[in-house]
Amino acid sequence: MTTPLYKEGTLPTNITLIGMPGAGKSTVGVVLAKVLGYDFIDTDLLIQKQEHRLLWQIMRDEGNDGFRRIEERVNSTVEAQDSVISPGGSVIYGEKAMEHLRQISTVVYLKVNCRTLTHRLGDLKKRGVVLRPGQTLQSLYEERVPLYEKYAHVTVDVSNVDVAGAVAAVRDALEHL
Repeated sequence: MTTPLYKEGTLPTNITLIGMPGAGKSTVGVVLAKVLGYDFIDTDLLIQKQEHRLLWQIMRDEGNDGFRRIEERVNSTVEAQDSVISPGGSVIYGEKAMEHLRQISTVVYLKVNCRTLTHRLGDLKKRGVVLRPGQTLQSLYEERVPLYEKYAHVTVDVSNVDVAGAVAAVRDALEHL
């Protein structure tokens, strides 16, 4: 029998939502924060503020590896209290950032099947999904899922639910940790 992370019916001080682009990290995160009375932190916005550039400009100027170094630096220094934190989908490549987020929050993996993601995302370039040459959304999905699972305290499947259903499922999962 495992010891629960929190007293039954209580919620963690901070919640970090991880998952693929299109999983609902920002949308679900904003609504979850409102429901809980928490702040909402989008770490992509923190990156832009600290770098004084938009994400696409950082990727253009620094490349994917440079962007990931910046992303890891910013995410590994987030300080929060009573907040829902929404990092970019690639945060899971930064071990230091993920260990920090696991220490300051309960990490929730918003799991969505690849078929649903394909439908939700539409044009990948317009959504800012960065793929290596020859890489597909399916191969990116297969690469990332084990990392999301590795770092998550809890996984919530939100493939076939609307925003309200996802918020309810996350809250229920957190209350039963």
